[in-house]
Amino acid sequence: MTRAPAPAGAERALLEARGLRKAYRSRGTRKPLAAVDGVTFRLEAGKTLALVGESGSGKTTVGRLLARLETADAGSVWFDGLDWLALGGEALRRKRRDVQVVFQDPQTSLNPRMRVGDQVAEPLRVQRLVPRRELSARVAGLLEEVGLDPSVASRFPSEFSGGQRQRIAIARALATRPRLLICDEPVSALDASIGAQIVNLLLDLQQDLSLAYLFISHDLPIVSRVADRVAVLYLGKIVEEGPTEAVIGRPLHPYTAALLSSVPGEGPGKAPSRIALPGEPAGGWEESGGCAFAPRCPIARPHCREETPPLAEVLPGASAACFYPGELRIPAVSGP
Repeated sequence: MTRAPAPAGAERALLEARGLRKAYRSRGTRKPLAAVDGVTFRLEAGKTLALVGESGSGKTTVGRLLARLETADAGSVWFDGLDWLALGGEALRRKRRDVQVVFQDPQTSLNPRMRVGDQVAEPLRVQRLVPRRELSARVAGLLEEVGLDPSVASRFPSEFSGGQRQRIAIARALATRPRLLICDEPVSALDASIGAQIVNLLLDLQQDLSLAYLFISHDLPIVSRVADRVAVLYLGKIVEEGPTEAVIGRPLHPYTAALLSSVPGEGPGKAPSRIALPGEPAGGWEESGGCAFAPRCPIARPHCREETPPLAEVLPGASAACFYPGELRIPAVSGP
């Protein structure tokens, strides 16, 4: 198996994507549209990287490529030092136990015709990790780990609330004792209070099991709670990446500032002062010869439409793909 060397002066990351690309052919178009276009990032063991952006930004596609649910057109992914995209057959089956997924909607990710216990036990059977006589006890332990009574193993998913179903899905994902969980909008299908409970559960599990999370979300307040670093995607490209407190507290890219300005202010009478973005991102996937965000950017200059800004380090550990990083500030929140 091919192993990746660590960059000079740096520890090897648990997960590293390099130049990841994926395009799809759409009816009525002459050429494929790039859903993921040259995405590169690192995720350390036991840490959380959040991928954020509007619908259609490519964040879910990135997650599916990393989970090997879809095949990348180009680029490489190194997981635990191994060439993840080159693994196949028995080697991939064995290593899959280390990478599991928690999907957005537990109502569709769970099989309605299978009992809960059988679904939680299925990864253990596939990976042949536990003798048959020990399966029931292992399933009971996993259900308790996510805050459910072991007696629910004999019931079907339709008998549970959305939050309980997501706990079952998390128990199933934990069955193989993975090192990385890809969480694709894990609380967006739940109401706020139940979603907060699931977030607390994920944080507790991360601390107890030393899990790494790739946390895909559009909910920036939740991202600020769970993530160590944030990568902001726009039309398949990372336009900003850095420590969470830096990206959320002082965004460098105007698109990040616009996303943050849409978050409602806290407290009675508070209202967000939004940065209005004209138009829609559709069509920006086509090669334009300039910054893909320029047609919607409030601070774009003529050369922004002619040259493509590279993703470059602006502050220590923080990068942005913008010729004028940090220039667009979030307006003050209005209210008494």
